[in-house]
Amino acid sequence: MTNSAPILRTENVTMKFGGLTAVRDFTIDVPRGSIVGLIGPNGAGKTTVFNIVTGFYNPTEGRVLFDGQDITGLPPHMVCRAGISRTFQNIRLFSNETVLENVMIGCHVRRKAKWWMAPLGLPLFRREEEEIREKSMNLLETVGLAKYADENSASLPYGAQRRLEIARALATDPKFLLLDEPAAGMNPQESRELMQFIRNIRERFGITILLIEHDMKVVMGVCEYIWVLDYGVKIAEGGPDEIQSDQKVIVAYLGEEYVQYAEN
Repeated sequence: MTNSAPILRTENVTMKFGGLTAVRDFTIDVPRGSIVGLIGPNGAGKTTVFNIVTGFYNPTEGRVLFDGQDITGLPPHMVCRAGISRTFQNIRLFSNETVLENVMIGCHVRRKAKWWMAPLGLPLFRREEEEIREKSMNLLETVGLAKYADENSASLPYGAQRRLEIARALATDPKFLLLDEPAAGMNPQESRELMQFIRNIRERFGITILLIEHDMKVVMGVCEYIWVLDYGVKIAEGGPDEIQSDQKVIVAYLGEEYVQYAEN
């Protein structure tokens, strides 16, 4: 962990849905420039935290501070403009668009030209469209998908679709990237490549990355600090070695009965 001011801070965040408390009193500081993880069993509240940070949910209690600004309750497009982007657990590409067009769509959050300039063919709109196309092609080069630029995004292999979704997120020029289960559905070789890919993204774009992931080899291999949720409550935090040996984490994942059996 670094000593610089955190890029993201959640303060006592709680999210209730009727009588169900999905996240309770959740406080974290995410160091600027780090790769960190949020883990826990299914239903622990991890994606709820992502939805709060990215503006899909307005927390029942607590605050979200990003880069020193209170962004609690801002709508998703304003959170994105502030510098936070994300991917989703279930890949959400524009399946009727090409690979290149998917990335170009991500660029539009920073667009200066207005929509009404398009039918008029104004120079500002045309120039910006060319810049967006060039930027998008460069991003496709970065993620190794440039050769698929003109293909339909739905035709890509699964792992390539994951990389395309990350490229589209990077097109928004984020300072902070949230990856929701990026290794889901990947084989061991693809998972190893993903770890290096995540490190390369951090170095190349100078961004902070927070990921939710069930593949513990990926989490322990790439994350510098980890928070653990169980039933919406933070039960542990620390470096990979601390988390792997934490008794509460082992019980949350394997169950108390399993742990007692293993000890006997």
